[in-house]
Amino acid sequence: MKKLLFFCVIALVFNPLQTIATVASNQIIIVANLDDHTDNLTREQVRNLFMGASIGRNLEPVALPPHNHTRSLFNAKIIGMAEQRIQSYWAQMKFTGRFTQPKEVQSEQEMLVYLRNNKGSIGYLTADTNIPQGLHIMLSSE
Repeated sequence: MKKLLFFCVIALVFNPLQTIATVASNQIIIVANLDDHTDNLTREQVRNLFMGASIGRNLEPVALPPHNHTRSLFNAKIIGMAEQRIQSYWAQMKFTGRFTQPKEVQSEQEMLVYLRNNKGSIGYLTADTNIPQGLHIMLSSE
């Protein structure tokens, strides 16, 4: 056990950037294509938006596919539900016709392209993603 602790301390001392990068890649940012950059959203507003509810703003949520690492982080940190529960929820909403599931793109790269090209769209990425000009960070997870 002492050897393992020793090697962990050495790794942090000699490679702190990797540790910082790992932390950043586990943080989620909510990014939107909006003309108005003055407002941010709360975690609850983002959760409601991605679960189909209206939050009083005309935003189109965009999601990554199930089993994507970034989506798993988003589900855990923002939605607060496991993928299986979310899929069950959407099956019920589809059956009742109450809410529409967010549009899905296949990768983080496609997410950036979609967000850049569609005003009013909102999605999620890891905090280490380079955000192009024209997109606005609405929320950062902790």
